[in-house]
Amino acid sequence: MTAFIVLAILAYIGYRYSKRGARRKTGWRFFGPAYVPDRGEPFAPPATRASQRGEAGEAAVHAELHRVLTWLCGDDFHLHDGPVLIEHAPGTAFPTAEIDHLAVTPFGIFVIETKNWTGRIAHGAGYDDLDVIRPDGTRETRRSPLAQNRTKVAFLNEKLPRLWRIEGLGVFAAAACTLDRDLPPTLLHVSELAYFLRMRRHEFLRSGQKPVNVKTAWGAIMLNASISKTKLEEHVKRLRVNPKVCPVGAE
Repeated sequence: MTAFIVLAILAYIGYRYSKRGARRKTGWRFFGPAYVPDRGEPFAPPATRASQRGEAGEAAVHAELHRVLTWLCGDDFHLHDGPVLIEHAPGTAFPTAEIDHLAVTPFGIFVIETKNWTGRIAHGAGYDDLDVIRPDGTRETRRSPLAQNRTKVAFLNEKLPRLWRIEGLGVFAAAACTLDRDLPPTLLHVSELAYFLRMRRHEFLRSGQKPVNVKTAWGAIMLNASISKTKLEEHVKRLRVNPKVCPVGAE
């Protein structure tokens, strides 16, 4: 009888050990409030609701940009399908900054930061602040996408020929989003992209300036930027490690 009990205990221990080994191969184990990757697995935590919402907004803006630029430029434009990374501060804790959308057209280069905020967007107390006002009247202050773009636009202006117009835009993707009339025109809703870019093209044609060579411009940008998936993952990881000290523009 004693031998039978000992064998049963050993069999149970072997079963538990095999189950633990199987779980180790699944990649993620849940330990309370945070997901912890198993040793040897890449760092790829599940998407949060905020990140999913942000990705949905970026997808909507990308689709509208592609539609509008095809209408305005035919096939003479370049819109990268995904973010573009610039290394604007080498040697610092946050050397890179991410551009949500980078559109190269004959009438200019557009650096676009997308937000999927809902509510009424108005000026905040600070120069670089915006207030998001909910239907119930509550107000939340956030950093303006134009402030996030400022460093990126300055970097590209420093690296690229001055004759190419480089402009930063903040585009809001949510359907339930309205913009205060006093906001600058470079803050716009996705539904306004067609009119805004048509006007920029019209201004360019009237100016008599030489058009941007799209292929040459994109090649010059890639000398100073990256679309490497590995580098983008490293950039995101740096922001997750210490988001509270992330400088404006690195987001």
